[in-house]
Amino acid sequence: MKNTIRVLRAEHRWTQEELGKRLGVSRNSVNAIENGKYDPSLPLAFRVARLFGKSVEEVFQDDEEQAD
Repeated sequence: MKNTIRVLRAEHRWTQEELGKRLGVSRNSVNAIENGKYDPSLPLAFRVARLFGKSVEEVFQDDEEQAD
């Protein structure tokens, strides 16, 4: 799953550690999600989107949708 978390995080000037604390997850989890190695749970995806003031669809894109 593709996402814009790295860009959004940079716009807020947050480190992965800071974002993880705001979301209640580890820095390693943030890193794995940013790099597409881990897909977040639905509740976590909503927390991420809410934190950045975006919709889930604005933050996360399905790999198959991008291939079309």
